[in-house]
Amino acid sequence: MESIALIGAGGKIGCRITDNLRTMDCDVRYVETGTAGIGNLQKRGLDATPVMEAVEDADTVILAVPDKLIGEIAGEIVPVLKQGCLVITLDPAAGYGGLLPDREDISYFVVHPCHPPVINDETDPDARMDFFGGVKARQNIVCALLKGPDEDYNRGERIARGIFAPVMNAHRVTVEQMAMLEPAMAETVTLTLMFTIREAMEEAVKAGVPEQAALDFLLGHINVNLGILFGFCDARFSDGAIKMVERAGKTLLRPDWKKVFERDRIMEEVREIVGNN
Repeated sequence: MESIALIGAGGKIGCRITDNLRTMDCDVRYVETGTAGIGNLQKRGLDATPVMEAVEDADTVILAVPDKLIGEIAGEIVPVLKQGCLVITLDPAAGYGGLLPDREDISYFVVHPCHPPVINDETDPDARMDFFGGVKARQNIVCALLKGPDEDYNRGERIARGIFAPVMNAHRVTVEQMAMLEPAMAETVTLTLMFTIREAMEEAVKAGVPEQAALDFLLGHINVNLGILFGFCDARFSDGAIKMVERAGKTLLRPDWKKVFERDRIMEEVREIVGNN
């Protein structure tokens, strides 16, 4: 039976992975040191295993910990891992930023959830409210083999499909491509603009629009805009709307904003995430 050490088992994402691992046919060692995290494991009837005891003969180690801690934790555990161990991280930052110790006889695999798509066919109310995925709602994932033989990609994808279940598609990308998706696309650009969208609604409310009216209007327009922009419905924007976008883009966006996708800029963001700046 495959043995898996889950470090950070009682954390926010660790709890979701813990719950899914309990449904899989494997020997799991749950590693947690924080008081709240240990309490989360106890609520599930699970005991925490000391980290070195958990990893010394594990077939796979999953690092479900904050990015800023991965380099330190990996530096402690990688020297004692057995030959052929697969180390899985849940974000490209540490691997892309060069924080994972080099060992020729182990493999590194990176997986990140896409989260349930906003346009979906879920009918279960609980699934519709599962925004992160890994509980009820189906989602896609992106996977990359940072280092190791190709068969370890298949091994990593199999585990990734289990810990983020239910999974639809597992897209194979490179670690650099994953860093383009996050932080560059999903956080640097999309999340920043979504904060701006929220602030726009707040400005409308400050100007006297009833808050619920503003929210309903905004969410409805986001929905139809997504449908048109990404080809989910057979429709087009009005000439007036296109004209507003062209005019507003000159005010809201810098002409060189696409520089955030340049390799040096992505690496700068990654170093900020892992605390190397």
